[in-house]
Amino acid sequence: MFHSDSSADQGSIFYVFSSLVVSHMHQLCFSSTIFRHTGHHTNCSLGPGSFACFDRNSTHGRKPKKRDRIPQNVEFPPVLPKNKKKPYPIPLKKIQEAGRADKKLAQMGIEKPLEPPKNGVLVPEFVPLAHQVLDAWKVLIKGLAQLLHVIPVHACSECSMIHVAETHNEIQDCYGPTSASRRSYHSWVKGSINDVLVPIDSYHMYDPFGHRIKHETRFNYDRIPAIVELCIQAGVNIPEYPARRRKRPIRMIGRKVIDIGGYVEEPKPHIPVDKESSIVDLDTHQALERFPPPPILDVPKIAQETINAYEKVKWGVTKLMKKYTVKACGYCSEVHVGPWGHNAKLCGAFKHQWRDGKHGWQDATVEEMFPPNYVWHVQDPKGPPLKSSLRRYYGKAPAVVEVCLQAGAIVPDKYKPMMRMDIVVPENEETRFVA
Repeated sequence: MFHSDSSADQGSIFYVFSSLVVSHMHQLCFSSTIFRHTGHHTNCSLGPGSFACFDRNSTHGRKPKKRDRIPQNVEFPPVLPKNKKKPYPIPLKKIQEAGRADKKLAQMGIEKPLEPPKNGVLVPEFVPLAHQVLDAWKVLIKGLAQLLHVIPVHACSECSMIHVAETHNEIQDCYGPTSASRRSYHSWVKGSINDVLVPIDSYHMYDPFGHRIKHETRFNYDRIPAIVELCIQAGVNIPEYPARRRKRPIRMIGRKVIDIGGYVEEPKPHIPVDKESSIVDLDTHQALERFPPPPILDVPKIAQETINAYEKVKWGVTKLMKKYTVKACGYCSEVHVGPWGHNAKLCGAFKHQWRDGKHGWQDATVEEMFPPNYVWHVQDPKGPPLKSSLRRYYGKAPAVVEVCLQAGAIVPDKYKPMMRMDIVVPENEETRFVA
């Protein structure tokens, strides 16, 4: 008798407990329904004998997404082989689809829809940006020329590697013509501004949509920095380098231009100017002679202005290249600012004999227009030289960033993961104890 009463009490207690749980779960499901109506995605299932209610957007106990994490260290950019063509910046499938669409419109006799600046007309919103990029380019050249009087730079005479420190490094990564006889050690000489800021020149054209540059007429056109040419085509007016400003857009059917607004006679090449001209500041030629060494107390300020100008040029060139067409050779470092490349037979890279020296034009990237020129990051510029056995502990940075850092500038955070500033470089005898 006592056993049956106890069972009845336990049954009543379980019933009351189950009722409370079901009531509580109904409240949770009701609240989750409210969350669902307010933009949160929830799943609730309530069936006989089983209850489940959870919110998919709950972040409790979940690791942050990969894009929210700040990388501690990143890999170095890959070195492209010289015996292969560069990869297309735009997938080949998209290029073929656009070509088929243009061909279909041409077969139907429909004009190709063109928007500024693809139709030769300026984009007014980008004219102030072009002026800002050109001004920052002048500041970058001036500041870098002044810093190189203070910060020593070593350049290899056999390859493109440079090193920013008091003493040259001892890393065996030279791939020059005579590197085998030197066991891949570099042949160091004093570096210049062109070793730090790699010069990328382009032909200046009065009308980018006019006659294409031929191999026989290439000397009729001036060679100027490609960034300056991009700014000129984006709206900057330089008297020594005139440019045609169209009021009426061009018309195209497929790849054929049916209305270019008439050919205008191009002005004759300008006479070389003296050193007091304003266009001298647009080039790195003899920059160290034009700008004297700065006072020691002003070096950190100049370094900060220089790295800010470097970031502004890179940011502005990236935005301009999204609007204005820039072509680059898929085999060498030649760059041309315009809707299509030139026909000068000057390519001497991989399989140039098959192309009769002509360039293999494709869309250019920002790195081809404004090369970063990565160098080894030196944590102690006055310390011992970098060793080849410890190269996996060293980081890299763009040459301009490394020069400005050693001059006292504050480096942007986006360069720190590649520079590996949080890694302690061990001594030679400690490397065997490092995992």
